[in-house]
Amino acid sequence: MKLGLKKDEIILAPHSNEWDTEFLKTKHEIQNHTKLESSRIEHIGSTSIRGLMEKPIVDIVVGLDEIKQIDKSFSEGLKKAGFLRLGVERPSEVVFAKFTDDTYDMKTHIIHLVEYKKELWNNLIFFRDYLNSHEATRKEYEQLKLEYVKESNSGILEYTNHKAEFVKRIYAMRLKG
Repeated sequence: MKLGLKKDEIILAPHSNEWDTEFLKTKHEIQNHTKLESSRIEHIGSTSIRGLMEKPIVDIVVGLDEIKQIDKSFSEGLKKAGFLRLGVERPSEVVFAKFTDDTYDMKTHIIHLVEYKKELWNNLIFFRDYLNSHEATRKEYEQLKLEYVKESNSGILEYTNHKAEFVKRIYAMRLKG
């Protein structure tokens, strides 16, 4: 298992059961440094979906009651666990990342800090669970990702945009119940 990607790099790797082991190790580190409840730290993203080609980065969703005012001790705890706050901020999400070293060249883990059990949390968990339960949809998603990397091995924003309609379609299924 080779974990990590350089800035703006897009490489897909075969699924590895080691991703789950890495997530559990990282979850333990986050809990040790933040005292966050276990239920508020979940493995998401492609590395949490069995049998899917994925970017070798472990995505984690962390749920807080409020993300507008992040407690300083919580941020310090994430820093002690090796995570740095990135400049990426969206209305309902704050992003932290872990790097291989202090050159900050290779990112290995991403934390998506969101409000616990609110819309984005629920969508991210539903997406993971739905793809793990529906092989045809999982293969469709994988094909979409492979189409992109066939044309380019860079452009994280373009890669994300390439998958956006698919992701929105799965999120909408959660609302249909």
